Amino acid sequence: MFNQLLCVARRLRTPGRLLANVWMGLFCSGALAQVQPVGESADTTSINANAQRWVDDTLASSAGSLPLRMEVVVGELDRRLRLAPCAQVEPYIPPNTRLWGKSRLGLRCIQGTSKWNVFLPITVKAFGPAWVVKGMVAQGATLSEEDAMAVEVDWAELNSPVVANVSDWVGQTATRTLAAGQALRQDMLRASQVFQAGAQVRVLAQGAGFEIVTSAQAVSGGIVGQSARVRMDNGRVLTGQVLDSRTVRLAL
Repeated sequence: MFNQLLCVARRLRTPGRLLANVWMGLFCSGALAQVQPVGESADTTSINANAQRWVDDTLASSAGSLPLRMEVVVGELDRRLRLAPCAQVEPYIPPNTRLWGKSRLGLRCIQGTSKWNVFLPITVKAFGPAWVVKGMVAQGATLSEEDAMAVEVDWAELNSPVVANVSDWVGQTATRTLAAGQALRQDMLRASQVFQAGAQVRVLAQGAGFEIVTSAQAVSGGIVGQSARVRMDNGRVLTGQVLDSRTVRLAL
């Protein structure tokens, strides 16, 4: 009955940066929903009510496996619509529809004098823990633990994934000015540069049973977790991973 929503449920188990994968995983296509009877009259009020019941029942059935508190707000069909009477209306998720934020639910008449197909606006909300900015943070500023507090927010309110883990935003740089009350999301942050080209850095090379530590000059800027180039004393330029503000590890 609810293959479509269970597709969402399976991908909502991991917070933090892996939410990017969750967000992409919410593009589930085409599975048909259970047929719902509407009665002898296909008026928009009864169609809206049946759609709301179907979505609510589906969410309630899958709620046990969701770490987020899911809610769906069902909109209304255009009251100017004059739909032919239909004995059975089938809700379905349109192909390539994203069940996240503002979306839509397909409704089609499969047993009536005239077949019709309409789309009902819905809003999917996913409430969960997040980090909200306490006060204004200037563009380019480096965030510390004092800059945000933990609250519950709607993860689906915006397209960019929420950054749920402290370690994923402390020490990051604001890509734009952040206002108080904003939930931290991935497009608001970027990794901070910890050293510039020309800086003297420590180079660490490790292998089976040995470790070599020497110094070198940075050829490129360094961002923790990313690659940087360094020039050794013999003039050779090598690439390694930035570990901290003064250490680059070479892969052997």
